[in-house]
Amino acid sequence: MNFWNKITGNDMNKEFKAFELRAQKLPVEYQAAWKEINAYLWPHSDFTGRNLMPILDGVLGLLEESAAEGQSIHEVLGDDINGFCSALAGEEGAKSYRDKWREQLNNTIAKKLGK
Repeated sequence: MNFWNKITGNDMNKEFKAFELRAQKLPVEYQAAWKEINAYLWPHSDFTGRNLMPILDGVLGLLEESAAEGQSIHEVLGDDINGFCSALAGEEGAKSYRDKWREQLNNTIAKKLGK
C-alpha cells in the first residue's frame, strides 16, 4: 500500500466504493439491511475505520451468497440487526470510540488527582 494513500485514506475510499457497487447488485431488502449494518458498525471503528473493512467485506459476502441462494433477509440476519452488528463488533455492548476516549480521559484525570 502506498504511504500517501494510507495517510489520506484513499485506499479505504476505493474499497468502500467497491463495496457500494457490490451492494447495488443486491435485492432491495438486502440493500436496506446493508445500509443499516453500515450505520450500526461505524461507531465501533477505530480512529481510521480500517478495522471495519474486513468485517464489512465479510458481511457483504454473506449477503451476496444469501441473495444468490434466494433466502430472505430475515432468515439471514433475523429481526435484530443491531444485535447482529454488536456480535460482529466483538461482543454485546462492545465499546465505541467515544467509550474508549471517555475511559482514557477518566484514567488520565484519576492519575492527575492521585487516585
